[in-house]
Amino acid sequence: MKPEKKTHPQSNPPFIPEQMPVLAKLAQQAKPLTESGSKITHVLMVMPAGEAWHDAPDADAAQATLKRRHKTTSDLLKQPLALELPGGCFSVWLRLDVSKSAFDWHTQLRAALKPVLDEQPTHIDVAFYGDADFCARVARTAAYVLWANSVQMPQWKSDKTPVALQSITFHGIAQSLSLATEQALAMGNALCRRLTMLPPNFLKPASYRAHVRHLASEAGWELDEFDVKRLRKLQAGAFLAVARGSGHEDAAIVKLSYRGAKRSGKTSGKSSGKKTDQTEDKVYALVGKGICFDTGGHNLKPARYMNNMHDDMNGSAVALGILTAATRMKLPINLDVWLAIAENHLSPESYTQNEVITALNGTSIEIVHTDAEGRMVLADTLALAAKDKPAAIIDFATLTGSMAVALGERMSGVISNRDEWIERAAEAAQVSGERVVAFPMPDDYDEALDSTVADVKQCTLDGEADHILAARFLNRFVADTPWLHMDLSASRCKGGLGAVGTDITGFGVAWGMALLQKLAHKD
Repeated sequence: MKPEKKTHPQSNPPFIPEQMPVLAKLAQQAKPLTESGSKITHVLMVMPAGEAWHDAPDADAAQATLKRRHKTTSDLLKQPLALELPGGCFSVWLRLDVSKSAFDWHTQLRAALKPVLDEQPTHIDVAFYGDADFCARVARTAAYVLWANSVQMPQWKSDKTPVALQSITFHGIAQSLSLATEQALAMGNALCRRLTMLPPNFLKPASYRAHVRHLASEAGWELDEFDVKRLRKLQAGAFLAVARGSGHEDAAIVKLSYRGAKRSGKTSGKSSGKKTDQTEDKVYALVGKGICFDTGGHNLKPARYMNNMHDDMNGSAVALGILTAATRMKLPINLDVWLAIAENHLSPESYTQNEVITALNGTSIEIVHTDAEGRMVLADTLALAAKDKPAAIIDFATLTGSMAVALGERMSGVISNRDEWIERAAEAAQVSGERVVAFPMPDDYDEALDSTVADVKQCTLDGEADHILAARFLNRFVADTPWLHMDLSASRCKGGLGAVGTDITGFGVAWGMALLQKLAHKD
């Protein structure tokens, strides 16, 4: 008789697949706002640097308030001004310097919109003043910031039901200005944050995979699941070493495929009626670490560091957010997205220090620390992705504490085996407002990973430069594929970061889309 398959306790409710995040409807009016009117209850006024007030309604009230507080118009470049207008309208005034970066504009607009959104209005008006180029740039930025911060996030407070923002009106913006890109980015970012915020009893590998199936069905993605049984046949020992700590055997590597680029082809023969040989354009692979909860395994984390370890699947959520945004934008690019979904638990079956396991590509690994599980699941996932010979692999992972020590929580680190991909990463950071710092990956660091019993050590116990050592380790599993690794030290930032006001930032979605958009146009 076969042993009864273990399931999660009923006290742990599964995550029921929901519809995609719902964003407020946005209307655009070309006519500038010159009268506040009785119907306007919450308004943001945005102007360029300078002294002009551009015939904005109630500008005299704003000027009087600045004078009373011993401030000038230039102070609005540093801090927005909030005041209540006659009739009860709550207004916020902001000036933006065109020379500032995308990150600066995101930060300033989020700060300006926060007091407005804190009142939980159902409608917000935003008025733009200045030349057409300024208004178009700020409208795109404001749309993304507004949508990202007004979308509903998961919560289970029984005594508080938040009021959702239902509609937005932009004044001074032509209807011909498309904001589809910003809407897609906000959707992708919101999906990433919602998944990451889910408690670990809601998002387990089985329920996560069920939700991914739901998303794939809705979006039309091709789906392929490499479950534990299938991975055993493939001898994916690195992934399975981590997965065996959980008795549920619900871990899997999930592959999603999106084909947005048209196929190129040659016609065989002179007749148009003869068969055409179609060749698929290049495919880019995105890989995401999806550890739904990380206890550290036998090298158990102390309580301080185990707190929020349900966030450890954030890399996979970033990859899903990018895929969602690319699909909604109908981006002309081909993507394969690989999600390494598992848990790192402590049990009699958990892997231990000093084990030697063999990864899918035949590399033997000496286990040094069971809390370095991220590079283990990524090793086999990267090896699987590399087998398909993509044009490049980009992976996202909350991988090392040393990257957080190096950068804090306001930037993320990138490492690559190709110099040109570091340049692309920096360009995407400038466009997206999600800042990255590039780290080198010199091969002499491999000495620290030399093993006397295996091809490579998983890590060291010293912890020194672990973000570089982790990259050196992962580089063994991508073959000769161009590869870019993002260590998501900015996945969680207290009080928010850039465009996003929640602690979970969704960092990487906007950056990834900026990178893919450039690649799509280049290809």
